[in-house]
Amino acid sequence: MELNRYIDHTLLKPEAVSADYQKLCREAMEWKFFSVCVPPTWVSYCRELLANSEVLVATVIGFPLGYQSLRCKVAEATEVLAGGANELDMVINVSFLKDGRSEVVAAEIAALKRLAGSKVLKVIIETSLLNESEKRLACQIVDQSGADFVKTSTGFSGGGATVEDLRLMKASISSRVAIKASGGIRDLVSARQMIEAGATRLGTSSGVALMRGLSVAGDY
Repeated sequence: MELNRYIDHTLLKPEAVSADYQKLCREAMEWKFFSVCVPPTWVSYCRELLANSEVLVATVIGFPLGYQSLRCKVAEATEVLAGGANELDMVINVSFLKDGRSEVVAAEIAALKRLAGSKVLKVIIETSLLNESEKRLACQIVDQSGADFVKTSTGFSGGGATVEDLRLMKASISSRVAIKASGGIRDLVSARQMIEAGATRLGTSSGVALMRGLSVAGDY
């Protein structure tokens, strides 16, 4: 298993500055991570830093709460795609999902996928805020709406990925859809457990530590 190729090397802290993103991109190139995952306003900067590498740039849409309007999410996605983003990690409107407005959630995902085209769309369902039936429903909506990945968490809502959630998610989607685990992956054992449970991508700020076999403290 090439663990490095599972990792979206992530920096989403609001206080991060250019030097932090330089370090992130340097580490991503050194360890040959799959991508860096950064806020929308840092996409172009990181794309330039990674111009001579194979590391992709992922960014977040509607982050971290997901309750922006579809128009806002489309505008945000349009801007980052123009700035060089290769992958979009969008947050669903959890409130609408829990309120029974499945068709609105589905339409939002479908609209973002149409905009992304051949580029990867990952959909964050925020598992820590959902009960089991809502998790299953969210996964089914993601699958039916054409997105490429269903993703566990933002890491900003009080909980991250769990093996149990990954197993439930895998059982709720078709083989067409991949799974990204994020939030709380801070040691090699948990990283391997997530992969064994079905994750094909790991969102973590601890990628270098994982590659070195270390454990770290933190939320993402």
